[in-house]
Amino acid sequence: MEQQKLPNVTIVIVLSIFGLLCCCFAGIPGILFGGIGLMLALKDEKKYQENPEGYSNYSQLKTAKILAIVALVIGVLYLAYTGFSISQMGGWDGYMEKVQEAMEQLQ
Repeated sequence: MEQQKLPNVTIVIVLSIFGLLCCCFAGIPGILFGGIGLMLALKDEKKYQENPEGYSNYSQLKTAKILAIVALVIGVLYLAYTGFSISQMGGWDGYMEKVQEAMEQLQ
């Protein structure tokens, strides 16, 4: 029997890398890309568990799953850090005042 490749492995790797690269934008893109990648990886993992000898790229799937989890965790941590920083500045109003002061200093 010819072994097939799991269909979503490449997509999961790409989404996970985008998630890692985009984590610095308040964490939301990292959470989004990492979450979608993790869901696709879990879907393919179930498919592999049903027929282990039918697929040849399970090691790539494990790597992609780890990347998705890392992107998701970094995104959540960065989002929590952003929320904490805003609350330490006095909430959203205090944050906007700091941004306004920085903009005035640049002009």
